[in-house]
Amino acid sequence: MSKKTAFEFLDTPRRMPERVPLPLRKQGDWSELYGRFGAEEAKHQSARCLDCGNPYCSWGCPLHNYIPQWLELAREGRIHEAAALCHETNPLPEICGRVCPQDRLCEGACTLNDGFGAVTIGAVEKYIVDAALADGWRPDMTAVEPTGKRVAVVGAGPAGLACADRLARSGVAATVFDRYESIGGLLQFGIPSFKLDRSVMPARREILEGMGVEFKLGVEIGRDIAFRTLLDDYDAVFLGLGSYRYTDGGLPGQDLRNVLPALPFLVQNGRIVWGNDPQGRPIAGWEDEIALPDLRGKQVVVLGGGDTGMDCVRSAVRLGAAGVRCVYRRDEANMPGSAREVANAREEGVEFLFNRQPLGLLGDGDVAAVRVAETRLGDPDARGRQRAEIVPGTESELPADVVIIAFGFQPDPPDWLTAHGIASHDNGRIRVEGGLPFQTSNPRVFAGGDGVRGADLVVTAVYEGREAAKGIARMLTAGSCSS
Repeated sequence: MSKKTAFEFLDTPRRMPERVPLPLRKQGDWSELYGRFGAEEAKHQSARCLDCGNPYCSWGCPLHNYIPQWLELAREGRIHEAAALCHETNPLPEICGRVCPQDRLCEGACTLNDGFGAVTIGAVEKYIVDAALADGWRPDMTAVEPTGKRVAVVGAGPAGLACADRLARSGVAATVFDRYESIGGLLQFGIPSFKLDRSVMPARREILEGMGVEFKLGVEIGRDIAFRTLLDDYDAVFLGLGSYRYTDGGLPGQDLRNVLPALPFLVQNGRIVWGNDPQGRPIAGWEDEIALPDLRGKQVVVLGGGDTGMDCVRSAVRLGAAGVRCVYRRDEANMPGSAREVANAREEGVEFLFNRQPLGLLGDGDVAAVRVAETRLGDPDARGRQRAEIVPGTESELPADVVIIAFGFQPDPPDWLTAHGIASHDNGRIRVEGGLPFQTSNPRVFAGGDGVRGADLVVTAVYEGREAAKGIARMLTAGSCSS
């Protein structure tokens, strides 16, 4: 490639990879919405980076990735080196490049975002890793010296996988246990394939196994194996338990037929889309797999404005719903979901009703409507967000054949935590208040991800798994803990 100029960001406009055409999406195409850059397009988009002296993009990323550096390597076509640098800070870069809300994180902090269009960081990250893996690149483990230490990782979601990656790089043998037959947790089962293709997680498993990570899948701790056995057989344990208990909001009428919790809806639909008979074990808190109603020609209302809500509305479009509405109690500026996801949903025909508070669900056996009231933003709550206050006299009803509740999720800690001296907060989140990063009240047990902080971003779970592995390695090196 020619030498980079100081005004590349002016000569080359911001561009995203080509997307699946809108008519195909509305006809039920579940392919990843965004395609992949080719080598030349990735070079041109990478060249737009200003290489700021203080890289705001890196600080805007919870992992503090070396973004300007690997953008420059991509510009120069040094893809193997770029992939290695991506992995120095991020154990799951090809996943974060696909599912992170870059508009709120690295790209939102990009200097060029103010008027020129941020560098397409996520799309280049995806290109780097996909291209390098296709070309045979794998993490270099030749300098790793085995320590003889062994760690059990409970949960094969993003926190657990990130922890296992860093432990392997530290010479610690990691064994990952998960109740499901595939790795990834909600990455594999909860995120629709139009955001994360189902081929991505098996490829990451192959990489981790090549690094020496062992997987024991279809195994539930506390049922198939006692947690005490892990403490007896391993030098330390990491808990990446996730957050699967959905918040229902206590709405009257939520026991009507065709009122669905968001996560079971997404999981079950994902299995159907990919032709998998739902043989996996139910997620914690479910009595059984749910039966999905046929959404073709139906009016669907999704309650909640986070990224899970966006996954639900966009899935409903692909399932043939006649109309899809998203109800959120605050305004658009306060919406927790990615602005890019909101824009994609709008393009696909989703109607957003902001400043609406759900009050109850109406119907006789089957749900028929959602009763809502208009809201205005009042004083800040304990987290500094303005409260949504109901405006008197503004109640109305929204017709609905199917209602999907996407108010968020909370941890549902297993009973064996307390029995082994692992303290939790009143809301079920595991306490990590030991002397080392992400160490629990049991000094040989560490935890991270949604089970610690509640439902959050994939990238924050990756960060916590990565940092917990550092804490575990420090403990094992010092040999300071016995059980």
